Amino acid sequence: MDAMSYQCGVIDAFNEIVKAGVKDLALSHPASAKEIYELLPFVISITQKYGTSYEVENDLLITDLFPFTANKGKTVILFWKDPIVIEKYHELKKWKAYSLKHGTYHETREEIAKEFGKLLSYSEKAIDRMIRENMEKEA
Repeated sequence: MDAMSYQCGVIDAFNEIVKAGVKDLALSHPASAKEIYELLPFVISITQKYGTSYEVENDLLITDLFPFTANKGKTVILFWKDPIVIEKYHELKKWKAYSLKHGTYHETREEIAKEFGKLLSYSEKAIDRMIRENMEKEA
């Protein structure tokens, strides 16, 4: 299976579960901006089909939830149904930027990662495990 078909399958599945309310926020797999923009015609049709929304994210929120190198410098597509979800995502990005600017990120980084995990609808147990097992955290 080629990468484009694989991404389309993932995007279809994630939009179906966002529509069903199983996940509040879903992410496409990280890829180059070029690869992501090639997916947009499919993304537009699939979000219309499921009544979901999307945003191309060239600067994904990096937290201790996922390996740093898997996401830094990559582009993803965010998918959601409730507009509050994307607002919360952008608030988390602002919180991290504020914490970094004011030298308090060491105090807030775990909470930011946990809040991101909640937006992605992961259980508290899964979030704690993912943070603990992530060996590629941002410096």
